[in-house]
This record gives sequence, structure tokens and C-alpha cells, in this order.
Amino acid sequence: MQYTHLGRSGLLVSRLVLGTMNFGPHTSEEDAHAIMDRALDAGINFFDTANGYGGQGHRGRTEEIIGRWFAKSGRRDEVVLATKCYGSTLDEDKPNYSKLSAVNVRRSAIASLERLQTDHIDLYQMHHVDRATSWDEVWQSMDRLVAAGDIVYVGSSNFAGWHIAAANEAAKARHSLGLVSEQSLYHLGARTVELEVLPAARHYGLGVIPWSPLGGGLLGGVLQKIESGRRADAGMLRRVEENRAQLEAWESFCRDLGEAPGDVALAWLLHQDGVTGPIIGPRTMEQLDSALHALEIELDESALKRLDEIFPGPGGAAPEAYAW
Repeated sequence: MQYTHLGRSGLLVSRLVLGTMNFGPHTSEEDAHAIMDRALDAGINFFDTANGYGGQGHRGRTEEIIGRWFAKSGRRDEVVLATKCYGSTLDEDKPNYSKLSAVNVRRSAIASLERLQTDHIDLYQMHHVDRATSWDEVWQSMDRLVAAGDIVYVGSSNFAGWHIAAANEAAKARHSLGLVSEQSLYHLGARTVELEVLPAARHYGLGVIPWSPLGGGLLGGVLQKIESGRRADAGMLRRVEENRAQLEAWESFCRDLGEAPGDVALAWLLHQDGVTGPIIGPRTMEQLDSALHALEIELDESALKRLDEIFPGPGGAAPEAYAW
């Protein structure tokens, strides 16, 4: 396994991140526990979850599954545990049960600690920006959680470059460490973050954690799977037709390389400056084992250039690209 520091922090994390969103809705608790054992045995020490994961009517269930695994396995100290706050775990809207008010941040952290059966969260991430709550209020809440030992580091998710700058400048004024990571949508078919999010993350020392690295399955060899008889829903079929030319070139490139498309998509992200590691969300043990191979794939300059031709980035010298 390869390890790197999480942004400018001293924390070492694996270059693949175990995403747990499928635990509960699509993966049984028994299988989820087996996957976490296997991931940790393979050297993946960075586990990501959220307070709202678990499915409709069962929000929080994923954290509970992880908590029972901690209690059973006794391996909590081997894991860098990341979870998120912002969304409500309730199925009905109630005031102050979502977003980033001081009341909800505190309530959410306490509830996550209970579900996870742990005394601390290593990386506490804001799942989205709350435009109605000031950064002073947000950082007061986070600083108190850090001082109490409930959380160690703070990260963001789905922040724009401006949000990263505003958040970290506000933290600096309070003499707080600020954000150490940003979790963003990033894959070969979605490269907008290269314009301002990645430059902001590099400037402020944030590690970038891409989610949906396979584009919701589009980069996982979907054409070959459909041709072999695998069923796809109407939404996926529409996306395939909209991107057929790119996907044909992509899967042909991967065949010439002799590698599975999903593994190459992960490897490409691992080659991008500032990326800590992509989130893999295996539903099965086989998917986990396959993803581990991405760490062994080396893409040379010609391969990276060809991928830029198939999936052009936003272009220009970031972050000034919009004006150049």
C-alpha cells in the first residue's frame, strides 16, 4: 500500500479511501464487516462515511454498521475515520436538524460518535457549504469539538475554490488549523475542479479526495458490460449514448493498455497533482480486490496525453483560465 500525508497535516493515509455508502442499502452488514477487514489487511487505513448514509428510512445505519465492526474487531486505532455532517438523519424536515449551525454541528457530532461507538472522529467533514451560517460560527463549533477531543481534523466536501479560501482565511484569523482536505466530484469525465478547486486546495494545503471516481459506473467498462448482456437502467443507457464516442475510445485505450477500465480510471486520479486518494465504494469483496490493482498501474506521458485527448480538461492555466 502507498501512503501520503493528508494535505499539510502530519497524518498518513492510504492512497485508496474505503467508501462505505453501500454498507446497508446494497451490502449486508456481514459482508461490510468482511470488506473492512480485508481493506485494513490490504493496508487501506482511510475509511469514509457520513451521518446520512444508510438509505431512506435508515439514515445513520452505515455509521452503526461501522460502529459494530469497531466493537467486534477491536481495530478502531488502525483506522483513520472520516465522517460528515450537514444533512439530517431524520425522514421529516425539522428546524435545526441540518446544515452547519452550532446547534446542529454539535448534535451531529455527538450522534455520530454514538453510532460509530468511538470517542473521536479523525476527520470531520462538512458535506456541503451552508450559506446561511457564518464562518465564525462554523469554526467556533469545530474548535470546541477539537478542544473536547471529539474530532481531530476538519475537512470539506463539495466546496468551490472560493469556499476553501473563505473558510481557511476565517480559520487563520481565529488561529485555527482550518481545512486539511476537500472531497470533490472528480473523474476523467468531470474535470471542472481543475479550474479553481485544485489550485485553492494546493495553495491552502488541502488533500483532495475524489468521489465517484468511475463516474457512476460510466468509466468502469460499461460498453463491454452491456455487450456481454449486463442489464443497465434507462439513465445509464442514456448516458452511454450521449458519451458513446468517448467511451469507445476510452475502452479501446484500456484494452490496448491491457488493464480494466475501472482500474485505469483510479490510476489516472492517482497521477493528478494534489490528489490524496480516490474513494472506492465496493459493494463486494471482488470489487475491493480489483480496485487495489490500480496502485500498480503506471501511466506514462504518452498515456496521460492520450487520456487528455479523449477526456479534455477545462483547459487553460488555472485558476486564471476563465480569462486567458
